[in-house]
Amino acid sequence: MSTYTIFMLITVPALAIGWLAYWLWMRKIAEEEKNQPKQVSKRLTQSKSEVSDWAQKMAQFKPPKRKFPSEDEKSEESGQDNP
Repeated sequence: MSTYTIFMLITVPALAIGWLAYWLWMRKIAEEEKNQPKQVSKRLTQSKSEVSDWAQKMAQFKPPKRKFPSEDEKSEESGQDNP
């Protein structure tokens, strides 16, 4: 047997075992993370409170009343447009 054949007979199964161990380890970590409650960051909590405050302000907002020109002003404007 050549050195290359011996090398391949040792490294290919070792590589396969390594990939299998890695896959099992990652699967275990994924399951553990799935079972843990999601952590909410301070920044996300602050952003949510700012958005809710803004939404409350917008709900209380009342647009200013529109000022309609009086009938006298309308007639004066239309008189100036006609030559």
